[in-house]
Amino acid sequence: MTTDNLRYDQAPDRRENILSRLRAAGFLSVSALAEDLGVSDMTIRRDLRRLASDGEVRIVHGGASLPHPTLRTSEFVSRARAHAEEKRMIAHRAVELIGPSDTIAIDAGTTTYDVVHELPDEFSGCVVSHSVPVLQALLARPEPRVVGLGGDLFRSSQAFVGPLTESAAAGLRVRVFFLGAAGVDEKGVYVEADIERPTKLALIEAADVVVLLADRSKFEHPATVRLCGLEQLDRVITDQEPPERIRQALATAGVDVTSS
Repeated sequence: MTTDNLRYDQAPDRRENILSRLRAAGFLSVSALAEDLGVSDMTIRRDLRRLASDGEVRIVHGGASLPHPTLRTSEFVSRARAHAEEKRMIAHRAVELIGPSDTIAIDAGTTTYDVVHELPDEFSGCVVSHSVPVLQALLARPEPRVVGLGGDLFRSSQAFVGPLTESAAAGLRVRVFFLGAAGVDEKGVYVEADIERPTKLALIEAADVVVLLADRSKFEHPATVRLCGLEQLDRVITDQEPPERIRQALATAGVDVTSS
């Protein structure tokens, strides 16, 4: 056994080493990590799954990357780490709704952000977004056309908002809009700040189909700014069934619910 093997044969030390390497490189393949650390691919994949469940890394094709490599804010990263695996599963179900040449819009937020990383390799349609992390992630995807909605930068959500953003969204039509939210109850969908509302409403208006992506915590999270009623939604994708009162309200509004 090599000295390197002896040094990294303990899982916590090995995972910390993986994080250190990722912070320096941004992306690492499973095979490269396995060779460098002297362990099997299976061991590395197990480490990456553990780190992903803690929100420390994002598993991508062939390896892993940091969840949000640039333009971080502590608030945004903290939200990204909460329910990270559930969000990934929700995004995985979401992309099943789109075709290879569809035009889609992706809202700002940590759950909707995962949609980019779950897009199939053959997707060559168009992606519209005002989310800075979404636009950055799409730089690594040369196939899709990307339409960025500029405006004033709202740092809390790392997204562009304001009249310029709303005007740009109002001139578009998309087949599916993947909407994020701060909270959901039987009366509607909520956001954290009123400054976010107009852009989200413009994208709702531009979409043929509106799909809310919300992990189970959003059904328990109090939020004060009402975005829209449930009747504005076509589908909700979540990680488990909503509470009974919300489930009944969604059914009354004619909204389909998918649990990942």
